Amino acid sequence: MNRITYLSILIIILLGVQSCYNPSKPNYQYFPNMYEPVGYETYADSDAFANGIEAQLPVEGTINRGWQPYDFPDSNEGYEAAKANLISPLEVSVDHQKQGKDLYGIYCAVCHGDKGDGQGILMTREKYLGVPSYADREINPGSIYHVLMYGKNAMGSHAGQVNATERWQIAQHVMQLRQNLIKK
Repeated sequence: MNRITYLSILIIILLGVQSCYNPSKPNYQYFPNMYEPVGYETYADSDAFANGIEAQLPVEGTINRGWQPYDFPDSNEGYEAAKANLISPLEVSVDHQKQGKDLYGIYCAVCHGDKGDGQGILMTREKYLGVPSYADREINPGSIYHVLMYGKNAMGSHAGQVNATERWQIAQHVMQLRQNLIKK
């Protein structure tokens, strides 16, 4: 075979490869899991279970791991009931108050102020008006926990940001701030 035959075969092969190229789909995919679904479907048919569906409903009466029921409704009556009946499971300690102070600085001080006097940075900049001082309110740990759970008036719920233990720690710190304000 001569050179022209080799060149002709090479051109035919290159044209064949080029004809398979689809410009709408690139040849290489980097991190294909970002583009292609995983090789299974959540509710795929399966022989593993009687109803043929792999994803099952939880047994009736089960609760999520770590979830604790809260029996007081989001209402004024629920607030008063929590204020009268809800008792902290945490003992008052320096460690809990320190943790509560740290959490208070993150979530509460911007509105309520570092001293609990209602003069947080958002209040002084007039972003929110009418934030009360803790000294002006009849509060206890149960009412504080309830407000952190559901929110009250312009304050929204913080249940998604702080867990149950952290709410009680914040309540301990708020009660300390309230005592400091009343002493003045």
